[in-house]
Amino acid sequence: MSYVVLNKNQLNSFIVQLSAKQKVVAAVNKGHNSYAFEEVHSSDEISIKYIPTILPPKKYFMPQYETLIEYDVRETPKTKVVIEYEPLVLFGVHTCDLAGIQCLNIVLSDRPKDLHYLYRKNKMIIMGLECNDYCDSFASCALMGNHLPFGGYDLFLTELEESFLIHVQTKVGEDLVESMSFIRKAEPSHLKALEKIRSRKREIFRNEVDVERDEIPSLFDKGFDHPVWKEIGDRCLACGNCTNVCPTCYCFDVMDIPNLDMKTGRRVRVWDSCQNEPFAKIASGESFRAERSDRKRHRFYRKFKYHNERFNKYYCTGCGRCSRTCMAKIDLKETITALKKVQP
Repeated sequence: MSYVVLNKNQLNSFIVQLSAKQKVVAAVNKGHNSYAFEEVHSSDEISIKYIPTILPPKKYFMPQYETLIEYDVRETPKTKVVIEYEPLVLFGVHTCDLAGIQCLNIVLSDRPKDLHYLYRKNKMIIMGLECNDYCDSFASCALMGNHLPFGGYDLFLTELEESFLIHVQTKVGEDLVESMSFIRKAEPSHLKALEKIRSRKREIFRNEVDVERDEIPSLFDKGFDHPVWKEIGDRCLACGNCTNVCPTCYCFDVMDIPNLDMKTGRRVRVWDSCQNEPFAKIASGESFRAERSDRKRHRFYRKFKYHNERFNKYYCTGCGRCSRTCMAKIDLKETITALKKVQP
């Protein structure tokens, strides 16, 4: 484990040198307290303090529209596998989104491996950024244990008074900081400042609901027929916002898009949502989750039960995006609290 220091007045030089080598994306203020990961070329474009972006970094790991295959049936039918990627630096990724990337890494490395995802992932450099305070009231990162960094990055930045302390975790990160002459080795005073920040965070970040993390499995073991699913199902608009903005949702559909000649075209992977009624519909027309209450329950069980049983990991990161973007004002923390308050 090694630490280096970047003075705040050198941040622009850092970003400029990075962007000269390859594409750099970071959180950019879009107005109305909204932020999005976009390409940047200087530090002036970057928001160091921001609430979670509209879409998580997963949009770079598994794009909303992704060509998998190009086909040609004009003479001898043939297909060509396509892997769309570009070298990329993700700058300023919060710990909740780092946790989301780690969740995707686990499930998409499981059999059958998603080789498109894994190839693209290996072309990215990830730079995390510490949250020294809560983003807003929607966050539940302490409940999920994601308010502190637990790997998943090449470099991790913590903002101090006059500098950024950078934790170097990988050889890629080490090579990068060594190429920047203005980055210097950390001193004991910097590490003491880091410990002070972490101690303060242990006081600031408290469990956001009256439920302990270890209690969650039993809540979902007992809560399949809980009335809360009917209540939020009646409110749900089935818009799919919650799954689109979730950093760990990875469901997709596949479609063939022919060219005008009707003999060549592409096979494309697109994001899908378990909140859409056709998602669980089969060829006979039967839907296994026709009711919105069934679909809402399924989404929560995907976050807190099914993946936890298989991978020993919750697939909610506590980022708050689903609650923040829900047009029906369905709040994840309120739903978890309801599961404990009223058992069926």
